[in-house]
Amino acid sequence: MTRRILITIEYDGGPFVGWQRQNNGLSVQATIEDAALAFVHAPVAVVGAGRTDSGVHATGQAAHLDVPEKFTANRVMEALNAHLSSVPITVQSASEVPEDFHARFSALRRRYLYRILPRRQPPALDISRVWHHKRKLNPKLMAQAAKHLLGQHDFTSFRASQCQAESPHRTLDRLDIEASGKEIHIHAEARSFLHHQVRNIAGTLTLVGTGKWHPDEVKDALKAADRSAAGPTAPAHGLYLVGVDYLGIQESRA
Repeated sequence: MTRRILITIEYDGGPFVGWQRQNNGLSVQATIEDAALAFVHAPVAVVGAGRTDSGVHATGQAAHLDVPEKFTANRVMEALNAHLSSVPITVQSASEVPEDFHARFSALRRRYLYRILPRRQPPALDISRVWHHKRKLNPKLMAQAAKHLLGQHDFTSFRASQCQAESPHRTLDRLDIEASGKEIHIHAEARSFLHHQVRNIAGTLTLVGTGKWHPDEVKDALKAADRSAAGPTAPAHGLYLVGVDYLGIQESRA
């Protein structure tokens, strides 16, 4: 008999090739699976809610794993953290879920944060955790432009060329621009996202923020359904997966 455990994970994406296990380097998934193997003494599959890219961080990634019945959720959290102590990954919470729960397919909403530091001087402490944008940005203009992207659209202009999703159509439930101290934060929420969608949106909105684009030009880029019509892809290290929401289960939050 086994238990299915839902875990909420925080990690610094800098040292990893991304969430998903790959042959070209260390991944977050593989690191957690190795930690589980160390105390379960058998291979354990860790299934994530989202496949973050290399350099992308998380404060609320969600994943599930099946462990022998003798391991409670709290014991799983403590054991994983003990074996992850040498890497920038922490299990923030753990809870038992039904056996038909799936971290990816049961998710109702994924929430992302993109951090931008618009100033000439580079950051010292957050050098790999925020996009250092050397030009000033107008968050009010960026917010006007963001409104054009809310709702259901064909997001071809904002998907990576290597995106494997069958359809470019997505429903963006939230896209807020917030001035937070010296930073500008972009908050995005949707049931699912296309590959690089948030980063391409962030890069495009900075064109508006600098005054290079009028806010309505974002609407034109969206309608073009052509990646070349939108702005650049923002760096991975400014992006955070901050939460995954499930029906009837406490939200996955850091």
